[in-house]
Amino acid sequence: MPDMDVFAPLASLQWVDRDKLKANDYNPNKVSEENLKLLVQSIMTNGWTLPIVCRPDLTIIDGFHRWTVAGREPLRTMLKGKVPVVIVDHHGNDTADVYGTITHNRARGVHLLEPMKAIVKKLLAEGKSVKDIGKELGMKPEEVFRLSDFSREDFLEMMTKNATGYSKAKIYSDV
Repeated sequence: MPDMDVFAPLASLQWVDRDKLKANDYNPNKVSEENLKLLVQSIMTNGWTLPIVCRPDLTIIDGFHRWTVAGREPLRTMLKGKVPVVIVDHHGNDTADVYGTITHNRARGVHLLEPMKAIVKKLLAEGKSVKDIGKELGMKPEEVFRLSDFSREDFLEMMTKNATGYSKAKIYSDV
């Protein structure tokens, strides 16, 4: 592999019309619709933190899912149809482009069970609601429960503590 200028991609950072980019035809990474919604949530909460990585011809090497959600509302309007792009030029070496896609995907890793449990427990201990944790981390209440290590009864009590909108049941003796 020739010497790579590790700063070159960031030096090429530019905002490009989203519709000029095109997907590659080999990416094995698939994301559920639920995770795409979580990606939108992340962008809305944190801003756009990672540019899309492209070849000089604007074929996507990494960032296909960011590109996908950028074409949907509300992001399309918010971004004015543009996305941040950096160019990686492997000088026509298609194999290097494929390697780039796969290594970007694999380098993100997976969440391990014990650290995720610790995070959920800490958030609950800080008084965060199950609803807020679920929204911010893209989890259903059942997943928060499994990671919390609370008993079912304690978790249900926590879920219904401070619940509003419910009226007390009434007993009618004439019925």
